[in-house]
Order: sequence, then structure tokens, then C-alpha cells
Amino acid sequence: MSTSELTPMTKIEVVVASDDVAEVSALMQSLGARGYTAITGVAGVGHHGSRGGRLLFNDHDALTLLVTVVAPERMDGIVAGIRPLLERTAGVMFVSPTAVSRADYFV
Repeated sequence: MSTSELTPMTKIEVVVASDDVAEVSALMQSLGARGYTAITGVAGVGHHGSRGGRLLFNDHDALTLLVTVVAPERMDGIVAGIRPLLERTAGVMFVSPTAVSRADYFV
């Protein structure tokens, strides 16, 4: 398969506190995302300082990375829906073009 056979899509990645995962995932799906991948216990350093991975006794403070891939025309609604949440809580969103081999999984 060559890259010319891939379908252009948009990838949206959101890192949020585990307490916000249900809200973000429900929002993504209500605005047209067919699914998502959640990776819990992510760690990093950012605007709010250093954040560790999964904590031993408190999952509420852990971070989760949610990744979804959508058709480009669905991106604006999802991004607009997530931005207010990120205004009131710690988190970050990345949006980038991508390409997929099985477009029917995402539309």
C-alpha cells in the first residue's frame, strides 16, 4: 500500500485529569467521533508543572491521553466543544492532520 491510498483525516489528542475523561469522551462521541483510545497514567511536564503517571492510591490525580481520529469536517465541532473544558481545568489538546488505511473505521 502506498501513501496515496491513505485517506486524509484529523487526529485530536487530549490530555486531561482522569476525572474529566468521561466528559471529554462523551463530548467527542456526541460530536461525531466513532471511538477513541484512552491511555491512562501518562506523565509529563507542562504549564502546571511536573505530573507523574499512575499514582498508587489516587487515580483521580492521574492523567489520561484520549486520542480520536475524525473526518476533517468534524474537527471544528469537537475542538470547539473541548476548549471550554480546558479553560476551567488543567489539560492540553493537540490537533494534527493524519492519514488512515481503513477510513470506514472513522466515518
